[in-house]
Amino acid sequence: MDNTKYARYTPEQVEALERLYHECPKPSSTRRQQLIRDCPILCHIEPKQIKVWFQNRRCREKQRSEASRLQSVNRKLSAMNRLLMEENDRLQKQVSHLVYENGCFRQHTQSRTPGANDTSCESVVTSSQCHLTPQHPPQDASPAGLLSIAEETLTEFLSKATGTAIEWVQMPGMKPGPDSIGIVAISHGCTGVAARACGLVSLEPTRVAEILKDRPSWFRDCRSVDVIDVLPTANGGTIELLYMQLYAPTTLPTARDFWLLRYSSHTEDGSLVVCERSLSNTQNGQSIPSVPNFVRAEMLPSGYLIRPCEGGGSIINIVDHMNLEPSSAPEVLRPLYESPTILAQKTTMMALRQLRQIGQEVSQATTTNWERRPAALRALSQRLSRGFNEAVNGFSDEGWSLLANDGSDDVTVLVNSSPKKLMGLNLPVSNGYPSANTAVLCAKTSMLLQNVPPALLLRFLREHRSEWADNNVDAYSASAIKLGPCNLPGSWASTFGGQVAFPLAHTAENEELLEVIKLEGAGLSPEDSLMGRDILLLQLCTGMDEKAVGMCSELIFAPIDASIADEAPLLPSGFRIIPLDSCKGDSSPDRTLDLASALEVKGSADKLSGDLDVNTGSSARSLMTIAFEFAFESHMQESVSAVARQYVRSIISSVQRVSSALSPSPNGGLQAPLVTPEAHTLARWISHSYRCYLGMELLKGVGVGEGSDSILKSMWHHSNAIVCCSMKVMPILTFANQAGLYMLETTLVELQDISLEKILDENGRKGLCSEFPQIMKQGFACLQGGICVSSLGKAVSYERAVAWKVVNEENHVHCICFMFIDWSFV
Repeated sequence: MDNTKYARYTPEQVEALERLYHECPKPSSTRRQQLIRDCPILCHIEPKQIKVWFQNRRCREKQRSEASRLQSVNRKLSAMNRLLMEENDRLQKQVSHLVYENGCFRQHTQSRTPGANDTSCESVVTSSQCHLTPQHPPQDASPAGLLSIAEETLTEFLSKATGTAIEWVQMPGMKPGPDSIGIVAISHGCTGVAARACGLVSLEPTRVAEILKDRPSWFRDCRSVDVIDVLPTANGGTIELLYMQLYAPTTLPTARDFWLLRYSSHTEDGSLVVCERSLSNTQNGQSIPSVPNFVRAEMLPSGYLIRPCEGGGSIINIVDHMNLEPSSAPEVLRPLYESPTILAQKTTMMALRQLRQIGQEVSQATTTNWERRPAALRALSQRLSRGFNEAVNGFSDEGWSLLANDGSDDVTVLVNSSPKKLMGLNLPVSNGYPSANTAVLCAKTSMLLQNVPPALLLRFLREHRSEWADNNVDAYSASAIKLGPCNLPGSWASTFGGQVAFPLAHTAENEELLEVIKLEGAGLSPEDSLMGRDILLLQLCTGMDEKAVGMCSELIFAPIDASIADEAPLLPSGFRIIPLDSCKGDSSPDRTLDLASALEVKGSADKLSGDLDVNTGSSARSLMTIAFEFAFESHMQESVSAVARQYVRSIISSVQRVSSALSPSPNGGLQAPLVTPEAHTLARWISHSYRCYLGMELLKGVGVGEGSDSILKSMWHHSNAIVCCSMKVMPILTFANQAGLYMLETTLVELQDISLEKILDENGRKGLCSEFPQIMKQGFACLQGGICVSSLGKAVSYERAVAWKVVNEENHVHCICFMFIDWSFV
């Protein structure tokens, strides 16, 4: 062949090359030579031409892939544009509606005179709110009566989903866009609480409806949904009568239940609608029975509007509108039932996330390299959440019975010996069922936390298990899975060499993480005390984002064996932290709702200091629920219950200690661990060493004779980031001021787990190595500007830095101090 011309290949040669391309798209020179030898039909083609063909083939593949991606993005943007235009039209209608109401109200107040009987304007003003009052459906259970209720429900639902039946305001912290979860809004000034979401999902409408109807599969607080009756309608729709139970989120309030009518039908434009509402307490003259341990709540017209999207997928509008009877809950917990933001996070957005997650799994089904199916991993997450909810609620019909307290009511202990609860655990069995002398015990409590960001506390509990967990109790819990019940935890000793996390899966937006935790070197029985074994925990983490307003944070784990089988028995334990006050006023129309205000802006330490209080909700209260489960033999019930109570009380003490460390105190932001004699001494050494080696004052306005309190406070509020590290072989950070903590995105408690090597990039490490001899000899060094990395992986740039050695009263080197000047997030 003439190498100066394009090579022309016969169909047989192209077929052979395509086959080889699918086996190895980027062959080496040796591999290409081997291809020519093994395939006689290619023997007349030069190796260089073979190389060019593979290059062109890879380029075409890349172009096709990019074209397909761009087409998908274009369809997504077109659908999102359609959603935004519809939302804009709806907002225009809402504005016009409010302007009209405002005009009528002004006219009424200006023309009103004492004794006037004209109420026409008042009737106009209040007429627009009439639809917000819950309308009790007809007391008729006949098919015609139920169809009438269904049609009325459909009309009211559509007016909420696409109209102005409710005044919607933007969900705090949500920024709509093509890569966001969608457009989320919450109610303002209506009966009950309501949330609304619009989004795009890559599933067909019928599949979307199927998933959403199976509420227990995605709504973690849903205990059960029973279909009582199904009635087809003449227009091809379906009416279902349902009874639904929801778990109580904590140990304090009563669970909720609903009697519902669900209506599924198609609209004239081909959209699929699934709408629901509560039935009145009497139907056809018969009372709907109340259920013990539940408070009857009301669902106002709610549901799903699912429209087919051009090019595949669906556009979905979701509305949840409930009256959760907050008056029946303790006063401190009423925000859980009165906040539309919490409803949006727990229900509305959870439904949309489930659809997006399943859609992503379907689209990646051919390319995923997971060893386990995504559906199986989601099932494990669901089982962990459901098991934890069962433990928190302790329903008697699930076999739980209350044990008498030990004179203090701070910890509640329940026991469950039902075969359903014990089935699957590796306990003594007879005739295929667990022995009658085995049971499961649950110790649980709830506690109020002040000024602690739930996400921050959750991350600490996850990353610092040794701060609150007892090694022996973990090993004892695992023994029920591996070996069956054993002796009390205190009867033998075990130690952990550490913990290693193995991520299994995370959701599309990383708000939930499923992982396996290996606790290394743990003895599981007396004979293992000399030879440690590892313990495996299946762990679910949710709500780790501090900026997610109203998000519940959970850390739930259960001992498992190495197989992680789908049917593996689980005894979930863990923590649930729910914000109580962070959502107050979240639906106020006076909030700044423009999108520009929510954009991230690079700023200095002062800016970040102001933002921190808003994002973390440092002035808010939250409620923590703790529940731990143990399997045991019945003759040990008294001993195990005493150990369980003591263990939960020790955890309460640990959480209180950690909370005081993580929360800022009122005196200017000083954290509890900072105000110690050691902190005062270190601040004095840092300031004195800086003066000695650099010949100037580190703290402006603080004299040499100033007290330790002034020095510490001035250093804490210094505008530049000050960070100290130890003089060990692997330098560990030991102290940082407020700006330093902001820059590293950490706390004083977590700081000591960060090494100096982790925060410096490669150039920074090289620069420090070259300047380190000068620091030790001269006492200080000026470092050029560069990049460092926060604990969350964010890049931080600084214009310059100063490093100096800190010496104590005996002139011995105590640590190295760094000051990063004019830093900002990149």
